[in-house]
Amino acid sequence: MRVRFAPSPTGHLHIGGARTALFNYLFAKKYKGTFILRIEDTDELRSTDESVKSIYESMRWLGLAWDEGAMPDGTEKGAYGPYVQSVREAQGIYKKYADQLVSEGKAYHCYCSTAELDEMRKKAQLEKRPPKYEGRCRHLTDAQKKEFEAQGRKPVVRFLMADEGVTAWNDLIHKDVKFENKLLYDFIMLKASGYPTYNFACVVDDHLMEMTHIIRGDDHISNTPLQICLYKALGWQLPEFAHLSMILGSDGTRLSKRHGATSVGEYRKQGYLPETMRNYLALLGWSTADSQQIFKRGELEEKFDLKGCQKSPAIFDTVKFGWMNGEYIRMLSKAELLDMAEPYIKESGLDASASGTPLGDIVCLEQEKYKLLSEIPALIEFFFKDPVYDPEAVEKTLKKPEAPGILKGVKEIYAALPEFKEASIEAATRAYAKANGFKAGQVFHPVRVALSGRADGPTLFRMIEYLGREKTLNRLGKALTLA
Repeated sequence: MRVRFAPSPTGHLHIGGARTALFNYLFAKKYKGTFILRIEDTDELRSTDESVKSIYESMRWLGLAWDEGAMPDGTEKGAYGPYVQSVREAQGIYKKYADQLVSEGKAYHCYCSTAELDEMRKKAQLEKRPPKYEGRCRHLTDAQKKEFEAQGRKPVVRFLMADEGVTAWNDLIHKDVKFENKLLYDFIMLKASGYPTYNFACVVDDHLMEMTHIIRGDDHISNTPLQICLYKALGWQLPEFAHLSMILGSDGTRLSKRHGATSVGEYRKQGYLPETMRNYLALLGWSTADSQQIFKRGELEEKFDLKGCQKSPAIFDTVKFGWMNGEYIRMLSKAELLDMAEPYIKESGLDASASGTPLGDIVCLEQEKYKLLSEIPALIEFFFKDPVYDPEAVEKTLKKPEAPGILKGVKEIYAALPEFKEASIEAATRAYAKANGFKAGQVFHPVRVALSGRADGPTLFRMIEYLGREKTLNRLGKALTLA
């Protein structure tokens, strides 16, 4: 089994591309095959080195290690390279097969200008025909070719598509698929610049790299009959095709920026874990027989099967994605959570040394509540600097008539405690409430707002222990001025 992920480096790795990469990776792992990364940079105007670097970073962050292909350090791994299409073009690989097809009468040079092609499209639309190339240059004489070249026209190379018959294949997901050849068109194989187009280059590369399965998005279904015809014209064996369902936003339209983040890098910055991303992407268009939702390490590689892929579009649900990330955050050890949270804390500018409590202890206080790593700095900042008081919490809690007396009384008790630990702080606070005829909540709520500025937060008495006696007494005193 040999499969590939072949991104075009014209931007960051999109969610759809990441899902395609993941399914190819899982398929290779399931069947002990080879997973190849090929860079398809034949879009001369839009391909950038920055995009290539971003793709590498996203793939590595997701843990999708490739067995063969282009590597981030500029080297290549594998015996079927080069694995970058611009390098392959420079070696004349594509021209060789284009020349072969032209010499066999299966492709031809086309000299039509952009204006002429536009005119053909307009005419087809007026006549309510498919706006495809009408084959004007199919049978040019040598004299006509010389005349066009004398005018400075540079030809493209077009594939000569059959006008009759049907092109069909058994898709591993969509089952029997067929296209009438009369609805297909003479697609461009080589541009005037000599660069290959997608449909031509990927067929040549997939054959020479001995791909056994082509697993990609179903937006490529319309390309597949063109590519099959090309395989047959070159006398090559067809690989198996599997087209993955489209990913839609929650409103049922194609996933785009209006639905929020769309690239892997953006979700990484927001604080999603790579394990979450892998798990969630796997469930976009695929499921196990028992609809398993959370997968432990190594389970996806064991359980993935193309038979579990659905034809219907998958919905990218940001609410479910966030829930799942919270589930994975709760699985982290204290050391793992601290390690993942530290970059976000550092970026926020928090001075973690401004507390006598180990940072790991503070970070883990609300581990059960986190959904994103990026939320952590804002939730723990009151441990390191004076709290910003929530006006609503102040109004509802600190402005109550009994609040000043409670804060003053609690402050005196805390100042006298021989040991400032969670258990003793809780016992003293409950005893104060009982002795003064208050319900526990009547005391706990104003104390929490006074110390953190918020009406909700981590376990109260452990929070107080971690703040320390000095900060606790100072903040209780400050809160009295707000009450």
